[in-house]
Parts: sequence; structure tokens; C-alpha cells
Amino acid sequence: MLDATRLLRLYARYRLTQLARMKSVDVQERQLMSLVRRAAHTRFGRDHGFGGIKSVADYQVTVPLRRYEDFWTQYWRPKFPVLDDVTWPGRIPYFAKSSGTSTGATKFIPVSRPMIGSNQRAVFDLLTHHIAHKPQSRVLGGKNFMLGGSTELTLLAPGVMAGDLSGIAAREVPRWAHSRYFPPPDLALISDWEEKAARLAARSLDEDIRTFGGTPSWLLVFIDHLRVLRPGSSGRLIDYYPKLELLVHGGVNFAPYRRRFDALLQGSRAELREVYPASEGFIAMADRRPGEGLRLVLDNGLFFEFVPTDELASAKPVRHWIANVQTGVDYAVVISTCAGLWSYIVGDTIRFVSLDPPRIVVTGRTSYGLSAFGEHLIGEQIEEAIAAAAASIGTSVDDFSVGPIYPEEPDRPGHHLFVVEFSTAMSPEALDTFRRELDRKLSDASEDYAAHRAGDFGMGPPEILQVPPGTFAIWMKSRGKLGGQNKVPRVILDSTLLDSLVSAGGRPSA
Repeated sequence: MLDATRLLRLYARYRLTQLARMKSVDVQERQLMSLVRRAAHTRFGRDHGFGGIKSVADYQVTVPLRRYEDFWTQYWRPKFPVLDDVTWPGRIPYFAKSSGTSTGATKFIPVSRPMIGSNQRAVFDLLTHHIAHKPQSRVLGGKNFMLGGSTELTLLAPGVMAGDLSGIAAREVPRWAHSRYFPPPDLALISDWEEKAARLAARSLDEDIRTFGGTPSWLLVFIDHLRVLRPGSSGRLIDYYPKLELLVHGGVNFAPYRRRFDALLQGSRAELREVYPASEGFIAMADRRPGEGLRLVLDNGLFFEFVPTDELASAKPVRHWIANVQTGVDYAVVISTCAGLWSYIVGDTIRFVSLDPPRIVVTGRTSYGLSAFGEHLIGEQIEEAIAAAAASIGTSVDDFSVGPIYPEEPDRPGHHLFVVEFSTAMSPEALDTFRRELDRKLSDASEDYAAHRAGDFGMGPPEILQVPPGTFAIWMKSRGKLGGQNKVPRVILDSTLLDSLVSAGGRPSA
């Protein structure tokens, strides 16, 4: 295979110069005006007077915030699956099927031809940042392995298909990149995740894998397959992919997994690089070292707005954009895209850590929080507390979920049940230390939590249920959500769903 890294270095030099000169405000305003002009003659553009929009302020006055359900009922469902000139010019060729962790309902997110190009350019940005950090890299000398869902797509209408975003991406891989892409079509099409993982593991050991990526929890499950195939190995990635240069992760907060992946990468020259892709568009990626935030992709067919999370439910929330955001504020992400989403509430929350260039950290979901008893915990607080508590007992967490346990007697307080799959089995003493440290970290993070925990008056101490390895995979399989892009729900408010997870862990449900 011809090593194309030399060509990548030339492109990276050009792109890094371009990024260094980028004026964020000007770029974002041009993006929005370009999107508005292109969609002016769509039904949505006519409904919202796109022809008269001359500025960001005009746009924000004219186009209200919307969620998926609003677009679906008002614009997409009446013509689905053939969307011709509805919210984006021309016919939408693909729909990315996405089931959110909060509702579980399947969504059909439009993916236009320009959006396919946008996603492909974002991959080159990712490789550009890798080359900038690792100038001697030979990353295109081997194969790129992204662990996604089935690439099988369903034909909905002539010229219209639906499936996992990874399947759409695989179908649109440029011809020149086919030889550098793994898995091959015969394995990529397998829909049964357990069969697919086993066969991918065996085949990948014979390949020169240079990049490896996916959702952290499913990467760990997959690596267990590799370990079975090489029983005498140390269990580190260098034993399986000795020329690995880049491990890409995204989709969930990485804090609970960091210790485990640091151990897996020992002895390897590979670096970790976080990405923030969504079915709606590629939003941000790490351009620096881990922990320094993700740089927004500003010139790639997306226009960003940001609404303070405490205003999202108000009748007229204040809508910020790159010109007037601030660091340290929790915002809900809102995007307008080259696939016909307009001021669309993605459902994620972020916080800016720098403004020039804009870098963010993902803090959770707009619907991902825990306040069953008035404790007001957000996703970021829960995940960071889990990671710190695991570190205090010298281990890491492969997966976890938490839900409220309501009291059966009115004079007793409720509490949180944390169902945790540790990387190694913990003794009762270690679990008690974990519980106490988790409680302390949550109290430090949230005054409301601390107030409710004071004297066990408003809420009892957290309960920890340690479950055997593989419990979450078994549970997700029972729900038809094994592998691929499916995410384990971190907060479970549905008592029946929580009971099913408890039962999967081997303990009778309440």
C-alpha cells in the first residue's frame, strides 16, 4: 500500500496556516449567510423570508429555536421519506437513524450531499491536528479502523436510504481511500454486533491498523475480543496493533474511561484524540492535548448558536453566537446546517474554555441530569465524581448508570442507586471507599446535593451495585441496542428500565 502521509503533510501545512489566520466571527457569519442564500427557495426558506435576511441578528429574529420533533411534525413527516426542497435544496439522499439516550425514540436526521462532504473534510482536520502533534507520523501507511454499527442501509424510496451514520460514511468513502479503510464490506454489513465484533477482531489482527476509534465503552468490549484471541498477551493495544498511531474516541464523557485507556496505550506510540461528531454534523475535535478542550469546526457548513442552559425553557431565551459567548457558562448547542437544520437544538450542553480560537468541553445533555429529590446534578458532575471515586480505589469504570430509588415509607429519604461495572472486581471495603468518595465529590460539586445529604435528611447515601463484567453489554443486547453507536444511558429515571438493569446484574429487582 502506498503511504499517502507525505501528501497529508502538505495538506496539513496549508490547513494549519488557514486555521491560524481564521477570524471566527467573520467565518461564522459567512457560513450562515451562505446557508441562507442556498436555502432561500426551499419551503422553509420561503416560510421564514430567507431572501430578506442580511445579518445574524435578522436570522435570529426570523427563525425560532426548534427541536427534532418540531421539524418532524412541521416539515419532514408530511413528505417523508422524499424531501425535495423542503428544508434544504434538492432531494435528501440519506437519513441517519439516531435513538437518543433520553427518549429512545428513533429519529431520522437528514444527511445531504454537502453534509457528507462536510463530514469528510472534518476527518482531514482530525488528521491535520494529529500530524501537527506527531510530525513523524506515518498514519496513512496502513488502515483506518472505525468501530461503528452495521453499514447496511435501508432503501426508503428511489434515491433515499437510511441507516447508521457510520453506514452512510462507509458508503461514501472516496474511491482512493478504499484500500485504507477497515472493515471490508463483507464484515461491515453484519448487523449482529456480537458476531461482527468477533469476526472483526480476528480479521483486524492480520491488518496494519494505524488508527482505531469509536465509543469508549464499545471499544473496551471489542478489545476483550482481541484479548481472547491472544491469551498470552499483556492486554495492551501494542500487542494487537503494533503500528497504531491514533486512537479516536467520542460520543460520551471520557473521564470515567481515561485510566483504562491510559493503561491500554502503555508502550504504544499512539495518541488519544477526542472528537465531537453528531448525526446532525461534525461539531468539534481536539486540536491540542487531552484535557485542553475541543476546537469548534467553524468553516464547514455549520452555524452555531448557544443558549444558556438556565434560559432554554424560557419563552424567549437569549441566543448567543461566536461573537458574544463567554467562558465558564453552560450553553445548549444550537446549529443550522447544510442539511437543512435551522436553529436546531442538538440536545448537548457545552462550556467554552477559550474563545480565540473557540474551544469547548462537553458537559452533558439538556435532558441528562438527576434531580429526583431536588439535588440538581448535571451529567458532568456525575461522571467526574465517578472517575474520581474509581481513582481513589485504584481502578476504573467500564460502564455505569444511576437512577433514583424512592422511599417505600414516607418518613424515610430516597437515595441514588449506582449500577457500576468496574474494570476489576472490588472488595466490600473498596466499594465502601468508592461510595464515600463518590458522595463527597458530588457534595463538593453541587450545593443542592450537599444540602439534601446533610444529616441524611433529604436524601440517603448513594447505594453501589457492583455488577459482573459484560452486564451492560447483556442488558443493551436485551434492549436491541448492542454495539455500534448505541450509548448506555447514564441517568435512568424509568423505574422499570432501572429494574431491568439491576436484574441483568444478577440482583432481583425491587
